[in-house]
Amino acid sequence: MRSEQIKDEINSWGLSEKLLLVEDIWDSIAADNSEIPMPMWQKQELDRRYNEYKAKKLELHDWQGVHAGLRQRYK
Repeated sequence: MRSEQIKDEINSWGLSEKLLLVEDIWDSIAADNSEIPMPMWQKQELDRRYNEYKAKKLELHDWQGVHAGLRQRYK
């Protein structure tokens, strides 16, 4: 089946069927890729942040406080 035919078929489905398909696709991707590759720049940034955390150079915030601050800012 060609991709255009697949798209046409999917477009004829209801929302719940489309969501189930997306879930199945994500499950398939997860099963095929036990480890998703991480770009070097991202690993370096995570290492930098972790080192700052261990050295107590970061000010940490709980998610409730961050969420409340964002809600206040974007009212």
